[in-house]
Amino acid sequence: MSVVNENYNRWLSSNAVDEKTKEVLRNMSNEEKDDAFFKDIEFGTAGMRGILGPGTNRLNIFTVKKACVAFAKYCLDTFPNAKKDGIVISHDNRHMSREFTLLSADVFNDFGIKAYIFDSLRPTPELSFAVRYLKACGGVMITASHNPKEHNGYKVYDETGCQLVPSKIQHMFDIIAKLPNELEVTYDVEKVRGETILLDSKIDDEYVKLVEELAIDRNLDKKGFKIVFTPNHGTAFVNAMRVFKDLGYEVYPLEKQCTPDPDFSGTLSPNPEDARSFIEPIKYAKEIGANLIVMTDPDGDRCGLGYLASDGTYKTLTGNQSAAMLMDYIFSKKKAMGTLSKNGVMYNTIVTSSLGEKVAAYYGVKTEQFLTGFKYIGNRIDYYEKLGNGPKFEFGYEESYGCLVGPFARDKDGIQAIVLYSEMALSHFREGKTLDMVWNELGERFGYHQDIAYNIEFKGSEGASKMNELMDKLHTNPFITVGNIHVTEVDDILLSKHISKDGSVRPVDLEKSNVVKLYFNDGTTITVRPSGTEPKVKFYIGVLSKEKPNDDSLPKSLFEGIKKVLGI
Repeated sequence: MSVVNENYNRWLSSNAVDEKTKEVLRNMSNEEKDDAFFKDIEFGTAGMRGILGPGTNRLNIFTVKKACVAFAKYCLDTFPNAKKDGIVISHDNRHMSREFTLLSADVFNDFGIKAYIFDSLRPTPELSFAVRYLKACGGVMITASHNPKEHNGYKVYDETGCQLVPSKIQHMFDIIAKLPNELEVTYDVEKVRGETILLDSKIDDEYVKLVEELAIDRNLDKKGFKIVFTPNHGTAFVNAMRVFKDLGYEVYPLEKQCTPDPDFSGTLSPNPEDARSFIEPIKYAKEIGANLIVMTDPDGDRCGLGYLASDGTYKTLTGNQSAAMLMDYIFSKKKAMGTLSKNGVMYNTIVTSSLGEKVAAYYGVKTEQFLTGFKYIGNRIDYYEKLGNGPKFEFGYEESYGCLVGPFARDKDGIQAIVLYSEMALSHFREGKTLDMVWNELGERFGYHQDIAYNIEFKGSEGASKMNELMDKLHTNPFITVGNIHVTEVDDILLSKHISKDGSVRPVDLEKSNVVKLYFNDGTTITVRPSGTEPKVKFYIGVLSKEKPNDDSLPKSLFEGIKKVLGI
């Protein structure tokens, strides 16, 4: 019997599964059955994330409960005072988010662990802050970030408010491996159960206060500068509107996207990286003549930007573009004020644009790069903080619209981004510059960078096999030719090697991960990795030109070219 049928029949015959769920199982197509049962849902770069519904490869009360049991055991094994210190739990707007939050609290209480929960949804960065503020031993965020409405997820945080890095989470993986299957997980309830504490507004107040203190020039004239804001039906609305009001901005919320709707009825996509997410905000911006569009994703950790360009049209920025511009603004202001550290450091990842490193170097700020996943950045901040004499954190970002300025949170923070992106755009507006003009100035100084990410989706057991085959090809023969450009160097992160075409090899100082970065003879880079949270392979293409490009035809042609070479 196949793994799929074995898992499917186990659910269908289990007394733990209710009749309504069994009816859903009986009505599954073969394709749905395969995708729901071909494996156990896994923790990836951003925790456990997947489609809601019955199945071993789905988010449901059974798979979430198993994760809760494992995290409770992890905390008890790791922290002597775990029961007293407690675990903070927060959630986004998605289907089952509140139910999973209450389930998590119950499981932790059963193990004698105190649980802190909010009265309603809160952003991911506030969860990170709350863990630190309450000196809890860990945190849980119930969210699927910017994924479609069918998804949800479960992210775990350590005592520093940072998502668990591999060296820490391995013990949790070991615990999960020893647990029975998700339908048969049992445990003894402690005689003295932990309590669940409902958090009051003090956490909100302290978090918002620290966010607002990041503003560099609060006295900028805001008259005549209009901002459209949308939280994409998610968690950022209350905090963002409070910050806008306190800082005196003229903000126009896109009301149809402000309610915490799990079906995302007011938008075609809750993902700022998807152009469809900007359709409604741009329509509203045109109506009121807005200068800036600020968008957070559902869990409030990412921030996308749109703006009124010099030609009178509305355009959007990628995460690489907006972060580079923001760094240039922050570092230039701090340098002028004498507050930029002489031993400053900026953190990004191996899939971000090379432009960020050039901007940082221009201001004397060093760069350290990590694997994809903001947990590596948060963990590094903690490392140097404990070391005591390391470089001072100045900025951290990922290409996917996530950045961090103030390390009182240890995850990317869309509310922090709102404060500084709004100030950056306003400052340039007062100088008579639109953001496309600012972007062109960066291109003149550092070269014109085009960095675009493309995805290919692979569903089910067959899709997983194809993903493995694709990556195996690159590990085996990375020195490929795409169009008329040739690979000259390779970072194979899985093998921990940097390999040159002449055969020379040196180690790569990163944790092993299924990632291959190709360096071509014309300066182009292509990084390929399977997503840690979705059934897709991501291709990050970076092109550098001396002349300003008219469109994105070159990155597109390179993507088509590498697909052809890999037989996709």
